[in-house]
Amino acid sequence: MPDAVTQTFIVTEADTAIAVGSGSLPVLATPRLVAWCEAVTCAALGELPAPMTSVGTRVDVAHLAPSAVGDRVEVAATITERTDRTVQFAVTATYFGTILGRGTISRAIVDSKRFMSKLGARNSR
Repeated sequence: MPDAVTQTFIVTEADTAIAVGSGSLPVLATPRLVAWCEAVTCAALGELPAPMTSVGTRVDVAHLAPSAVGDRVEVAATITERTDRTVQFAVTATYFGTILGRGTISRAIVDSKRFMSKLGARNSR
């Protein structure tokens, strides 16, 4: 498992605040930025042994600067702390050295079958 991963995303019309319903401007939407950050944390975890997976438990990301359609956004996630059950990440999104967003994300390591069975039990009430 790598300690840090960086991925590149290109802002498209589908990624804008207008498209996702989080604003009225044709700029990178905060929900999309957060989703990209979470995707990179998953990549940083790598493949977990079956039936284990990870689920997001906490997101604290500040969206600090706008991005236009066509911009190449680099998103990095670095593991800052790990236990048997949780992983903490520092995340940063940049555009040619300008920090667009940064923060922390926490993920829990869970047994996917057990996790989904709890959801099924809840829905059968």
